[in-house]
Amino acid sequence: MAVVTEEDPNRAESQAAVDKTGARVRDMFGQIAPRYDFMNHFLSGGVDYYWRWYTVRKAAPKGNAPILDVCSGTGDLAMAYRGRTGDGVTVIGSDFTQPMLRFADIKTRSQRPAEADRAPFVFLQADTQALPFASDLFQIVSVAFGLRNVADTRAGVREMLRVCQPGGRVVILEFSLPGNPLLRWAYGWYFRNVLPLLGQILARNSQQAYNYLPESVSQFPYGRELVAILEECGLVRVTCHPLTFGIASLYIGHKPE
Repeated sequence: MAVVTEEDPNRAESQAAVDKTGARVRDMFGQIAPRYDFMNHFLSGGVDYYWRWYTVRKAAPKGNAPILDVCSGTGDLAMAYRGRTGDGVTVIGSDFTQPMLRFADIKTRSQRPAEADRAPFVFLQADTQALPFASDLFQIVSVAFGLRNVADTRAGVREMLRVCQPGGRVVILEFSLPGNPLLRWAYGWYFRNVLPLLGQILARNSQQAYNYLPESVSQFPYGRELVAILEECGLVRVTCHPLTFGIASLYIGHKPE
């Protein structure tokens, strides 16, 4: 069984609930879309490449059923899965922020002429809480650093589970908090003080997206708490894999056969 990050029992009890209304999240990510990829790579020191590399190998595609990446943003995890699939596998990235999807389309357009014989690579606008797909369709339904932005976490997970094939996998890559108290303090200090300042300088936006990031991470469940929520929503054989001292975690759950 994978080691599971321990939760901090005092991490968010005194904080006001972060505003995750659809209009705010859509506007905020729409404003930072032009700088989104640069900011992700810069603020993570490039370790986000490794997290996606690990994800698509730990939860690798099997067979020719399609793959769905929700809250796909500019499509990095969808593209990582595309690199692991055969010619007959369709990969779809969905997000409800249109500017993000435009940048995802631009990023992948240069690959498409060389992949003329491959199955389609599609990006479309959709709300993860109400996905426009038939049930039992995808072999993998993934999300990277987007589940915490869904207004109703359980509704999002249940939709991901609904469109997943029986026996298929729901794959969630998300920020978490380190188990080591000293490292957790240092990480929290960076998130609260350095990251918002750098974010506002390098990707100016009226919605203060890089203040929202530490707020949303500090209040989002992780480790055993998130595993319990995934099991409550109907996933089985859920495992949690902490990454890079626990600052991110990969969760893999299966839809019952």
